[in-house]
Amino acid sequence: MTATGKNFAIGIDLGGTNMRIALVSRDGQLIRKIKEPTSGKIVDILLKAASELFSDDVAGICIGIAGLIDREQGKILVSPNLHAVEAIDFVAAFEKQFKVPVFLENDANTAAFGEQWVGIGKNFSNFVLLTLGTGIGGGIVYEKKLLRVSSEIGHMSIDITGEKCPCGNSGCLETYASARALLSKAISFLEDERESLLTEYCGGSFYKLTAEDINRAALDGDNLARELLKDTGRYLGIGIANIINILSPEAIILSGGLIGAWDIYIQEAIKEASRRSLKELFDMVRIVPSSLLGNAGIIGAAGLVFQLLPEGDR
Repeated sequence: MTATGKNFAIGIDLGGTNMRIALVSRDGQLIRKIKEPTSGKIVDILLKAASELFSDDVAGICIGIAGLIDREQGKILVSPNLHAVEAIDFVAAFEKQFKVPVFLENDANTAAFGEQWVGIGKNFSNFVLLTLGTGIGGGIVYEKKLLRVSSEIGHMSIDITGEKCPCGNSGCLETYASARALLSKAISFLEDERESLLTEYCGGSFYKLTAEDINRAALDGDNLARELLKDTGRYLGIGIANIINILSPEAIILSGGLIGAWDIYIQEAIKEASRRSLKELFDMVRIVPSSLLGNAGIIGAAGLVFQLLPEGDR
């Protein structure tokens, strides 16, 4: 499985809603991307997509997955928002088909590495990246190096008597501040016949609502949508304040679908973080959007291939 001098890597970002597969060059350029919904026979879909991108000039493959990873064994220990992947041996399946080195990593870690490699993270020595989507993930870069630790920021407890989280704990940050939390609250209000434009947007089928629908309604002046985004944002702000007080990073980089609601959800989070963190630390941190947006995870996963290969195979 030698890869000396090869010019490309394949990065995969396997999320709770979508899977993204990309061919990326050695200098971090995204050459081609394929996007598929996360459903059905996940391995078969990923193998088929990867085969469309693969060539003899591919050095290896890295798969970023939401959850705890055993990197030595190449196994997924637990994925709270995607339990279906826990029994899958991705490394064996991909190595068998492509005969190149295959790595597993947490998806927020791959996104953080992508930002540090070719994104806005290049401007900082120390930063924390948050992925704001179905759940909430975290990645930490310290002295320009990715810390390959769990970084399960979405599972910090912010309410000791809070709601049950899919991870088994109660009161986790992502139970209150993620897209899933936002939609759950919206559906609950709509089922109680709360007046809102959201009823029109989903045609009365509340379970078809998306976070984008809620942001659109808020921008159209819908009071419920604005209330939901602000409330969810305040919880995110509590988590951000904890990060600032503990790690004092130069920056917090926000990525994922929810940053589309920057003007309400994120701004409310920033306000809450400013109230709850130590002023001297808050004044030193920059809270900025990802420059790679939805591509941070796939670019970072591919970049990790070149870093993780044995030195003689890079």
